[in-house]
Amino acid sequence: MPKVKIPFTKMHGAGNDYVYLDCFTDPCPGNPAQMAIALSDRHFGVGADGLILIMPSRTGDARMRMFNADGSESEMCGNGVRCVAKYVYDHDLCRKDRLVIETGAGNLTIDLEIADGTVRSATVDMGPPRLKPAEIPCTLRLDEEPIVDYPLVIDGTTLQVSCVSMGNPHCVCFVPQATDDLVLGLGPKIENHPLFPRRTNVEFVEVLSRSEVRQRTWERGSGETLACGTGASAVCVAGQLSGRTEARILNHLRGGDLILQWLGPGESVMMTGPATEVFSGIYTFDTDASSA
Repeated sequence: MPKVKIPFTKMHGAGNDYVYLDCFTDPCPGNPAQMAIALSDRHFGVGADGLILIMPSRTGDARMRMFNADGSESEMCGNGVRCVAKYVYDHDLCRKDRLVIETGAGNLTIDLEIADGTVRSATVDMGPPRLKPAEIPCTLRLDEEPIVDYPLVIDGTTLQVSCVSMGNPHCVCFVPQATDDLVLGLGPKIENHPLFPRRTNVEFVEVLSRSEVRQRTWERGSGETLACGTGASAVCVAGQLSGRTEARILNHLRGGDLILQWLGPGESVMMTGPATEVFSGIYTFDTDASSA
């Protein structure tokens, strides 16, 4: 089997880490799902929550494709798209302080905070949340009303769940304490519950005040991650819909903090958070990496 050398960059947003491939400079791999599994392995690969391809776009400044650690492709990643924007700016692919990144959830506008010539953080217009069950998708209800504080019973535990799509599906559970039993025990069962035909991301959230929450995430296809930007956006929406939180919140995730704001139906969720480049290297991959 031929060996190919793959240049990569490791980046993270609030601890949500991915391996990034620059497809402006090098051909995109023809087997990104297989490569995502290999690169993401924290013992035998680079170690990451998944793989993100940074590609040319016909509708924006760059295009992002995201693959989870299990090789499944997702629509979008809020922490990942901030890192894509940072890479595009810092590596001179497009030197603008406002970028448009094409994703599987549509084109997103990102405003960059630049210091000493590099991007430190970014604010992403995540777009309006999708609340109709069919758009999430979730088969819990057949009408078009949002799913808010629905009593979902999992293994004898009743959780008050709210379902939101931020271009990818989320099931938000407000709990007194986000314990390992909930996150690691019930998280994967909710992810794969038949109510969610495309599986779902799961957020377990402690409300600290009307303007502050703490979140742990079981991420679809990757397991628990240190942060989830689309999940934090869904939490902001679910908190307001259920009357728990205000329009603007500070969300403490295991890998860092994000600031979210949602002004109500029809409005975009705005997310602000860090983007960090960790290191670059060459990975030797034992498969054909021809262009897709």
